Amino acid sequence: MMNAHDSLELVRAIQMGEFEDAQLEVKRAQKGLPQHLNETISAFANHPEGGIIVLGVDESQQFALTGVEEVQDVLTELTDLASKMEPPLSLDIQVVDVDHKSVIVAEVPECDFRYKPCFYKPSGIQVGSYLRVGNQNRRMTPYEVFTFIIGHGQPTFDRELVKAASISDLDEKQFQPYLEKIQRNRSNIWNRLRLSDKDVVNQLVALDVLGRDKEAIHPTLAGLLVLGNWPQKYFPSLMISFVRYFGIDSETRGPRGERFQDDTQFEGPLTEVIDQAVNRCIANMKQSTLVEGVLHRMVFEYPEEALREALVNAVVHRDYSQYVLGSQVRIEMYANRLEIISPGGLFGPVSLANLETSQASRNQLLIRLLGEVGLVENRGSGIRAMVSAMREAHLEPPQFEDHRDYFKVIFSNQALLDPESLAWLNQFAGLPLNSRQRISLAYLHKHEQMTNPEYCRLNSVDSVTATRDLKGLVESGLIEMLGTRRWAIYRLVLNQVATQQLPIYLDELKLNPRQELAIKWIGDKGFITSQQYKLLSKTPISEKTAQNDLNDLVEKGVITRIGHARSTRYLKKR
Repeated sequence: MMNAHDSLELVRAIQMGEFEDAQLEVKRAQKGLPQHLNETISAFANHPEGGIIVLGVDESQQFALTGVEEVQDVLTELTDLASKMEPPLSLDIQVVDVDHKSVIVAEVPECDFRYKPCFYKPSGIQVGSYLRVGNQNRRMTPYEVFTFIIGHGQPTFDRELVKAASISDLDEKQFQPYLEKIQRNRSNIWNRLRLSDKDVVNQLVALDVLGRDKEAIHPTLAGLLVLGNWPQKYFPSLMISFVRYFGIDSETRGPRGERFQDDTQFEGPLTEVIDQAVNRCIANMKQSTLVEGVLHRMVFEYPEEALREALVNAVVHRDYSQYVLGSQVRIEMYANRLEIISPGGLFGPVSLANLETSQASRNQLLIRLLGEVGLVENRGSGIRAMVSAMREAHLEPPQFEDHRDYFKVIFSNQALLDPESLAWLNQFAGLPLNSRQRISLAYLHKHEQMTNPEYCRLNSVDSVTATRDLKGLVESGLIEMLGTRRWAIYRLVLNQVATQQLPIYLDELKLNPRQELAIKWIGDKGFITSQQYKLLSKTPISEKTAQNDLNDLVEKGVITRIGHARSTRYLKKR
């Protein structure tokens, strides 16, 4: 929970343009509670770790402080609005005084997954449920509402009978070894179910590979996917597709105008489909030879273990409900990355924040059957195995994206410490940095920002160690922290190699008094924003004047510009 000090610090950061986040909503609210705030409350309650609403700051006017005039009325309306959510919410609200104006900071807690989606009760669940996408609120689709509701319990779509199929659609070369493995490796289950006394059909019924519909016997969906001859006969989209593009996007064409370098689909039981997909990816990968003494070893562009784990996770944890039975698992290979997309987002209590530590199985029967045939280990270790394999290959950790209607894993083929990054890091050779901090600087050299969880994944450390290391980098002046507490993000202060330049004689540049003050400010603080520049002026100036002054300093070579839009910073040119 936020205290008054945290709230005041947050408002100051917003004023200076130092905090912009998907979990922050800033509203003017000078004359009263803004309309449609229920949408933001719903979106934050459905978002991992919730979000913060700040009332009394005008986002449309460069975060100008307006204050809330009728504080008690707005607090009453805000509390009443939160009570009309389903489930009702209790907001953590602070009122802080900023330059003699009242600002309300309300923290919206994340709703327990068992009660999501949180929605505005007067509008109903289909109309009143929202998601946070970037810094905007979006009404949930019926499918997204469904994914939250089904996450309250245990789905059984993988147990449903495929009534168009029969036992003849199972592959005897698959199910006979499966039964032998059960008898050999799980003798307690074999004896408890008295499978020795049953014929093959009833053995498969007892093991949920088959099921009964009155007198008829049909494969379960999981049974057909694992032990079937050709499951795609009944479900054409339950396969894996593979596309290799020419460039870093899907629009880049080949020399003869072709869209793809490779375009393939893999069908059959899941065990075969995954093997085919992995082999096709490897065939499309760049390869190099690693010499180890007298031995030579082929090194592939992406670690096979990471790729296989991602594909197993994609087919095991995808959604098999009627909503997305027409969607396939997709592999998309680009020049700089490989993406694996599976239908359906994360399930139940699992979120991006706890992905490596939490476990919940959407398809329990499917996982059990695949474990019994030896394809998966039901230990929830797939994500950790992916991260570990990429780290051992000296590649960046995989990135994970949960979009509710699909989940994406992104593998980068860029070595974290390639020659260019090492050359860039050399400028910090004299600083007392540990290896984790140096690796993180190399990561930030290639990426716009980093969070505490990303630091943990990159360096295989806990959050306490990450916080300590990141604080050291901030204190060294190499990176800056934007935001507060768990919403903090970190960015390089100067994303370029320091270069030696001729000294600049400021007295020859004919600077105005505002510009001279700005240079002193940058010398003390490290950087300045246009909002800060306006506050430095003894007389009020417009945003346009501030931009003109700062652009003039850039053109004269005194300062350099980094970032864009509200994230723009101006630093002393080195």
